Amino acid sequence: MNNQYLLDHLRCIPDFPQKGINFRDVTTLFKDAKALEIMEEELYELYKDKGITKVVGLETRGYIMGAVLARRLNAGFVMARKPGKLPATTVRESFTKEYGTDAIEIHQDAIEPSDVVLLHDDLLATGGTIKAAWNLVRKLNPKKCYMNFLVEIRDEGLHGRESIGDGIEITTLLKV
Repeated sequence: MNNQYLLDHLRCIPDFPQKGINFRDVTTLFKDAKALEIMEEELYELYKDKGITKVVGLETRGYIMGAVLARRLNAGFVMARKPGKLPATTVRESFTKEYGTDAIEIHQDAIEPSDVVLLHDDLLATGGTIKAAWNLVRKLNPKKCYMNFLVEIRDEGLHGRESIGDGIEITTLLKV
């Protein structure tokens, strides 16, 4: 896809959060009305015919376009959160990050076996968080799953897509 308007409005911050990392800041896409419209339209076009019944947004930037897309697709929206943030009974998946371990949770009643689920997050880099979210969603046995990102980082030797593995269709709006 790589819409030039979106690429032009994606901010890159060198050496953040540490030296050698080029941080891709999607907040510049969210604050621009035209960029929001383009992202909404491109995401809708990708998924309008897939029968999506639930969009799972990953904390926190995955909530923004995930919720917008869920509304547009007439689907429900499910929040994937860090442990202890959801009020009802949850299921959890732990994963290893660059700096230690973490976990992600969703409500145990958020997804039904009849659901077609779209997992959405803002950025694909190493793939650890989204792989954990996918493992978590699979525990609830939906009919089908898709995965989407606004930005996929490919130019810094990161192989997030490969770390996710096979068995799920992955799309991104921007590859950098």
